[in-house]
Amino acid sequence: MSSCSCSCSLLAAVPTAKTRSFHPSTGPRNRIRCSVGGVVAEPLVTGVTEPLLLNAVRGLEVERPPVWLMRQAGRYMKSYQVICEKYPSFRERSENVDLVVEISLQPWNVFKPDGVILFSDILTPLPGMNIPFDIVKGKGPIIFHPIETAADVEKVRVFTPEDWVPYVGEALSILRKEVDNKSAVLGFVGAPFTLASYVVEGGSSKNFTKIKKLAFSQPKVLHALLAKFASSMATYIKYQADNGAQAVQIFDSWATELSPVDFDEFSLPYLKKIVESVRLTHPDLPLILYASGSGGLLERLALTGVDVVSLDWTVDMAEGRRRLGPDLAVQGNVDPGVLFGSKEFITSRINDTVRKAGRRKHILNLGHGIKVGTPEENVAHFFEVAKGIRYEDL
Repeated sequence: MSSCSCSCSLLAAVPTAKTRSFHPSTGPRNRIRCSVGGVVAEPLVTGVTEPLLLNAVRGLEVERPPVWLMRQAGRYMKSYQVICEKYPSFRERSENVDLVVEISLQPWNVFKPDGVILFSDILTPLPGMNIPFDIVKGKGPIIFHPIETAADVEKVRVFTPEDWVPYVGEALSILRKEVDNKSAVLGFVGAPFTLASYVVEGGSSKNFTKIKKLAFSQPKVLHALLAKFASSMATYIKYQADNGAQAVQIFDSWATELSPVDFDEFSLPYLKKIVESVRLTHPDLPLILYASGSGGLLERLALTGVDVVSLDWTVDMAEGRRRLGPDLAVQGNVDPGVLFGSKEFITSRINDTVRKAGRRKHILNLGHGIKVGTPEENVAHFFEVAKGIRYEDL
């Protein structure tokens, strides 16, 4: 399906696809430039085997659910701890191409997940938007100059990833070559409201009083900030896709601090803007949306237009399926705490989740990231059991 009704010229000659489907190519995509100035991703090229995860999202028949875990590259792995000792700064680890690639591939080399996610952080774009920050061990992210006024928002720049985070594009390109289409390479971004929460609060927050004060006393100021984040994150998603990401997850971790009526005003419209913008140029790119504690907002998450809604563990998978409908793919949603249990218990919870999710459009994952201190052998068991599942046996 073409995303623009105009004459287009190929930047690299490829056949035209008439239906919407996801890209199977093994490297960054060629692009098509339209006469009106738009650029869309190259249509589907057939004849190349796609990763299991993409086939599952498309609703094709698969023998088992694809599996990857949020924070699968991280502090529970001994190999990652060794890197942390040598490079104690998180920003150095996440902004150095060689380190990003090495850390991203650590779980791939050991567990062979069906998704290999870029090692990075949702705050990585902030310096490129004129919002300096750092991540301090034991404290988390620190925003040096929290945003409080309209004048502060005026100083926020629109993000140009090729200028500010070229290491992200380079790392994604390398990951595509390393993984060689045996798994889907995943990128990710932060959602506008979540990013705004960090920069207004000055870092992490328990009560979110500053962002809510801004929302309820100066909504125009917050909307101006959210608009900049929406535009910038849409650009960032496209940049990641152009450099090798085969799907991108949007993290709206703090949106569930909003009441439903406030979510409708301060989160949903900007998530829609991101999805609509990406669809114009990359109609085949699968978008996944995750918001922790989202049980009260599930139906609203579906309204964003994403391809996959990632459920946290507080929602029963069968109930989530019913509420979201059969056409939307789901991801999740084993409680990360389960990985501290016995191997038999882990197996039982995996099978329960897979049965409730059904045979179509399900990506097996946790309902949140892997917790620090999780036994590495239990993560190995999770992947072993998950990859041994066959729908025909259920």
